[in-house]
Amino acid sequence: MPEHKYKRILLKLSGEALMGDKEFGVDTAVINAIAQEIKEVYNLGVQVAVVIGGGNIFRGVSASAKGMDRATADYVGMLATVINSLMLQDALEKNGVFTRVMSAIEMKELAEPYIRRRAVRHLEKGRVIIFAAGTGNPYFTTDTAASLRAMEIHADVILKGTKVDGVYDKDPMKEKDARKYESLKFIDVLKDGLKVMDATAISLCMDNNLPIIVFSVKTSGNLLKVVRGESIGTLVS
Repeated sequence: MPEHKYKRILLKLSGEALMGDKEFGVDTAVINAIAQEIKEVYNLGVQVAVVIGGGNIFRGVSASAKGMDRATADYVGMLATVINSLMLQDALEKNGVFTRVMSAIEMKELAEPYIRRRAVRHLEKGRVIIFAAGTGNPYFTTDTAASLRAMEIHADVILKGTKVDGVYDKDPMKEKDARKYESLKFIDVLKDGLKVMDATAISLCMDNNLPIIVFSVKTSGNLLKVVRGESIGTLVS
């Protein structure tokens, strides 16, 4: 039996996952722990791509709700994802993992421009790729960017690391009787408005039959367990 179920994965991390117990920014202990988790999977020979949100620094939707132009707010949010990407790159390389940041918005002093064929080549050469700046377009979330990039690089699965251990029928942080789903169909996520990823991202995955596993990134060893095929979190397919 192989050591891993998936050969190529796309790991989607929310910006909030990097905050730890802080109210803002990045907790270096948390980002180092995530880098260690990625290294364990990388050491199995799994090809890893990462998309990180920017909500720990700036949230475009919230800013536009307060009167800021939505497109401008989204571009600021994209820059926040670049900050997070560079910090994760630094943590990974300190752990001996070869890493490339590829940005959808050109900033050649900091990151490579995103070119699909080059991204695939990096993966084949054993480098972890971090996709920064979302899709490079306003009005699209980093969830949608994760779905799009996962399909472009032919990932086997999207692994969505969150603060909770799966998908629930209501907010488990607020409701004690919240029920966790072991598995879900894409259409049910859309129909019931479940907060897995936004509707555009879910529709993209449904149309291209790309499974999503939602799991807690706060529990040490979970990423490795998911990659090995253990039943962790919620499978959306």
